[in-house]
Amino acid sequence: MTLLVPPQRATVRRFSSKAGVLLLVHALIFAIAFYIAFLARFDFYLEPRWLAVYLATVGGVVVVKSIVFYLTGNCHVSWRRVAFGDLLNLLWAATLSMLVIAAIDGLFLSSGPLAAARHVPRGVILLDWAATILLIGGIRAAWRSIREELRPLFSREQARTALIVGANQAGELLARNLMAASRSPYSIVGFLDNDPAVHNSRFSGIEVLGRVDQAGFEVVRRRVDDVLVQSGSLTGREFRRLIADCAEAGATVKVMPGIDELLGVSPGGQTHVQLRPVEIKDLLRREPVHLDDTAVSRLVAGRTVMVTGAGGSIGSEICRQVLRYHPRRLLLVERGENPLFQLEQELGRLEPRPPFEPLVADILDEERMDQIIAASRPDVVFHAAAHKHVPMMESNPAEAIKNNCLGTRILARLADRHGVGTFVSISTDKAVRPTSVMGCSKLIAERYVQAFSKESGTKFIVVRFGNVLGSNGSVVPTFQEQIRRGGPVTVTHPEIERFFMMIPEASQLVLQAAAMGGGGEIFVLDMGESVKVVDLARDLISLSGLSDDDIEIVFTGLRPGEKLFEELYFDEERRVSTPHPKVFCAMHRPAELADVEQLIEDLREVLDEPAEVVRERLRRLVPEYGHEVTKPLPPVEVRG
Repeated sequence: MTLLVPPQRATVRRFSSKAGVLLLVHALIFAIAFYIAFLARFDFYLEPRWLAVYLATVGGVVVVKSIVFYLTGNCHVSWRRVAFGDLLNLLWAATLSMLVIAAIDGLFLSSGPLAAARHVPRGVILLDWAATILLIGGIRAAWRSIREELRPLFSREQARTALIVGANQAGELLARNLMAASRSPYSIVGFLDNDPAVHNSRFSGIEVLGRVDQAGFEVVRRRVDDVLVQSGSLTGREFRRLIADCAEAGATVKVMPGIDELLGVSPGGQTHVQLRPVEIKDLLRREPVHLDDTAVSRLVAGRTVMVTGAGGSIGSEICRQVLRYHPRRLLLVERGENPLFQLEQELGRLEPRPPFEPLVADILDEERMDQIIAASRPDVVFHAAAHKHVPMMESNPAEAIKNNCLGTRILARLADRHGVGTFVSISTDKAVRPTSVMGCSKLIAERYVQAFSKESGTKFIVVRFGNVLGSNGSVVPTFQEQIRRGGPVTVTHPEIERFFMMIPEASQLVLQAAAMGGGGEIFVLDMGESVKVVDLARDLISLSGLSDDDIEIVFTGLRPGEKLFEELYFDEERRVSTPHPKVFCAMHRPAELADVEQLIEDLREVLDEPAEVVRERLRRLVPEYGHEVTKPLPPVEVRG
C-alpha cells in the first residue's frame, strides 16, 4: 500500500500553454515507450498480429498516461531545475499509469470477441513502465545537463572561474544555482574543504580539490578569479590566511551567506544566489558560542530581569538575548531617551510582542532607582550602564567616578535591600592595571561588587571582557567613516593592540557567566588573540576596494590614558577554568568592603574639584593606577 501514496499532495493544476506543450511532448514519449516495450518483449521483431495489437491499444495507453501525468503535476515540472523529488513524482505517475492500464486490460480486454486483437501481454505493460521512466527521466536529466554543463562552453559571455570553500550542503546549493542560472557570472572549477573524507570525491559533478590552505596553489593552477566562502565556515585566522593567499595568487575572496539566507527571489520569481563582499567581522570570525541553555533558562525564564544602560551596544544586545529565554518581564533602564526609544521600537515589532517596559532613569538618582526596584522586584539585574570613552573620561574624571563607582554602589545597595537574586556587573579589560580614569573607575566598581558579595544574600558577579566589534564609539565605525570621507585613517600608534569580540558573543557569554556564578566571582571572557589596530585599519581599507595608496594611515600618538596593550588579568590573579570553555574565573583575595567604601568616600570629597585634583586623588588611593604597561605575559592557569 505504501506504493500508492504519492510523494506530494495532489493539487488542482492550472492549464497553461507551457503545460500543453509538455503534455504533447509526454504523449509522444508515451507512444515511443509503448512501442519499445513491444519490441523488447518480442526480441525486437514484431509480427503483424502484435503490431496490430500495438496500433489498436497505443491511443488508449497514451490517453490514460497523459491524464495521470497531468494530474500528478509532471507536465508542470521545469526541466531546467529537475531534482530528486521530480524523479519520485515520475516514479509514482508511471506506477499509477501501469496499474490503471493493467486493470483496464484485465477487466475489459482479456476476454470477449476483441481479446485477441487488443489484449496487451503483462510483460509489455511492465516493460512500458520501465521505458517510460527511463525515457522521461533521461530526457529531463539530459536537458538539465546540457543547460548547466554544455551551454556555458558555447556562451559568448566570458564567465569568471571560481572555487567554493565548503563541500557541504550550502556549498553544493551555491554551485547548483550558479550552474543553473541562465546568465551565471561563474564557472565553478572545484571545491575546497578541510574534511579529508570528501577529498577526490565529486558533488554535483564538481571535484573536491583539497584543503582550504591549498587555495593559493589551486588559484594559480586553474586560473581562478574568485574564491567563494560560506559565512562563518572559517575561523578568523583561517579567513585572514585565505585572503592573503588568494590576494598573492591574484584571486578575490567573496562571502556566501549562510544556507538560511542563501537564496533570494527576484521580482520575476527566479531564485538567485546573493553574495556580499568580505566584512571586517569575517576577519575576526570566532568559534560559535554554545550556551548551557538549561542553566540560562533557569536564571531568566519566567523571571523579572532589569538591564541598566539598555540603550547601549552591550545593554541592548543583552536585552535581545534575554528575550530568547522568555522572561516574565524585562525592564529597560536607560537615561538617554533616544537610544531607549530606538530599542523600544525594535522590540515592539517582534511577534508576539515581548513583555518589556522602557524606563527613563539615571542610576545616580537613588530615589528613582529605589522606586523602580521596589515596584518591579527584579530577580536578575544586568548592570551595563557606564561611561566607557577613555579620552573623554580623562577630561571629565569626576563624571567617570560618579557614574561608574557611585552609580554601581547605589545599584548594589538597592539590589541587596530589595532581595534581588543575581546582580551582574559588566566590567572591562581596562580595569586591569589601569592607565586611564575610566579603567580605574571600573576597577573600583569591580572591587566594590566583589567585596559587597561577602556581606549580602544577593549573588554579585562581575564579568570582564575587552572591546566589542562595532560598539558605539569603537574604532571600526570611526575607521569606516574616515574611509568614506576619503581619509586619512587615524591610528594612535603603530604597535597598539586590542582584544575584539562580537557583541552577540559577548552578551551570550555574560548570560552564561551569570547562570554559572555562585556569587563573588570575577568571570573573564576568552577574547582570543589580540589584534593590531593598524592591521584592522588596513583590512577595512582593503575591504572597501582601496589600498594604502588611496587612503593614508596617519599615526597621531597615544591619547591620554591609552595603553599600547590591554590585559585581562592582574599578575596576582590565577585564571581558573570553568565548565564553559570560553569563560574563566580570575581568582584572588577580594578587598574588604569597608576599605572600598572608604576609598569611594575619599573620592567623593574631590568630585567638585578640577580634573587634575581628581586624577591625583585616584593615583594616591589606587596604587595600580597610572603605571606604564608593557606586553603582558600569559596568565597562570589553574584547572578548576
